[in-house]
Amino acid sequence: MKLFKGKKQLSKTLVGACAIAVGFMFAGSEAFAQAKVDPKLGPYGKTSGVGGNLSSIGSDTLNNLMTLWAESFRGYYPNVNIQIEGKGSSTAPPALIEATAQLGPMSRKMKQKEVNAFEKKYGFKPTPVGVALDSLAVFVNKDNPLESLSLVHVDAAFSKTRKGGHNADIATWGQLGLGAEWSNRPISLYGRNSASGTYGYFKSKALFKGDYKETVKEQPGSASVVMGITEDLGGLGYSGIGYTTSGVRALPLSKKPGGKAYEPTYENVLTNKYPLARMLYVYVVKEPNKPLPTLTKEYLTFVLSKEGQEIVVKDGYLPLPSTVVKKQMASLN
Repeated sequence: MKLFKGKKQLSKTLVGACAIAVGFMFAGSEAFAQAKVDPKLGPYGKTSGVGGNLSSIGSDTLNNLMTLWAESFRGYYPNVNIQIEGKGSSTAPPALIEATAQLGPMSRKMKQKEVNAFEKKYGFKPTPVGVALDSLAVFVNKDNPLESLSLVHVDAAFSKTRKGGHNADIATWGQLGLGAEWSNRPISLYGRNSASGTYGYFKSKALFKGDYKETVKEQPGSASVVMGITEDLGGLGYSGIGYTTSGVRALPLSKKPGGKAYEPTYENVLTNKYPLARMLYVYVVKEPNKPLPTLTKEYLTFVLSKEGQEIVVKDGYLPLPSTVVKKQMASLN
């Protein structure tokens, strides 16, 4: 899997440049991540003439981050008003097209039909700005003894089409190797709804573009997925790693049965070893060869600063290395 399209060797470069920034820890049964911000990132510099209203519509995965960034940003500019709505990544493109939002957070890249609709309206393509890295985690209840899963088994549990190639449907924990009282316990599936970018990403990468089972309990937000698994001993579900709580545990994942399973750590994301690693984006309307409006640009400049990426870590997500930040900053001008 490639986080950065067209940059085959980028992950190696990132690890070399950011070895000092890798600081992932797992405490007890909870996948609790603490990644350090790249020390090469500069602090945010307050500027003059920043004020007005800013609206963000899009990803639920990014909702907490967008809120935390907004609160800190307003500490620099009290006269700025920022409204944030997070109902799913699919709500971002129409909001940008209809000009009801200046910021379109998405936990996936825009689909081609979304790009086409945007281009039809504006005459140019939307600009994606990478703002954080994420491990899309597969969670079990904290008391579940399962050690790891392969994507093939994940597919057989969640999908009715089994495009991953497993020869049988998986419906009980015994089919995943658990014995004793777990042997006949049904797997209770939790996921996102179809408006979610996480839903689409998981469908593409974990279900090999197959179809979900009707038995997946679709939740309106990632927090609801995690809460469901916390309260359900037989629960199995997925969400961004930033929604980890003490009631769930993120499973190490392998691409194939019998392969080495990797935990959703910062290092494993940077090296592309963890199979469900992804970039999180904020899409904006930017005319070619023209800078973004001042307020939008300053907000994103803050997001990509040392302070902004420290907020990424505090919210449980993974900060961008300085080499990646530099490229994102270039897209704002």
